[in-house]
Amino acid sequence: MESEIIQHPPWYVEPKEGESISHYFGRFRRHEAVCISSPGTLSKAAGIGPVLARWEKFRFNPFPSQKELDAISQLIGLDADQIAQMLPPKGEKMKLEPIRLCAACYAEQPYHKLEWQFQSTVGCNIHKLRLLSECPFCKERFAIPALWEQGECNKCHAPFRSMKKRQKAY
Repeated sequence: MESEIIQHPPWYVEPKEGESISHYFGRFRRHEAVCISSPGTLSKAAGIGPVLARWEKFRFNPFPSQKELDAISQLIGLDADQIAQMLPPKGEKMKLEPIRLCAACYAEQPYHKLEWQFQSTVGCNIHKLRLLSECPFCKERFAIPALWEQGECNKCHAPFRSMKKRQKAY
């Protein structure tokens, strides 16, 4: 029996384990084969209204419907279940602001993890460090992960990976 080969469209972007939906769609829109630069344009192309802009800010009220997930799934070539994995589990409350980051994790795997925005998350369970909610060098709050193009502070351009020495233990 031959294994089935999955054909992905040229604009396919593989999600990373635990990646937030905000970070994923920022990476998707910056992909070389994608010519859509805003969440509103992508939502409109999928026929789901302006919901993607809300999702990128971790605003899930109302929670994404299966119809919305299916529509965006068809457009981007990613399975709806994979998109659903980038959403918080039912009942998990999100911290909308500030955007939080474990710089030690980011240095190892440069992407925003969904769990960092859970209200129940105090710190990084892997590194036993408190999450950062602002640049430790200039005190600027972090932008939404969809905008993390270079993995650095928007104001002073300090790389996120350099911030791990400034994280406190918890």
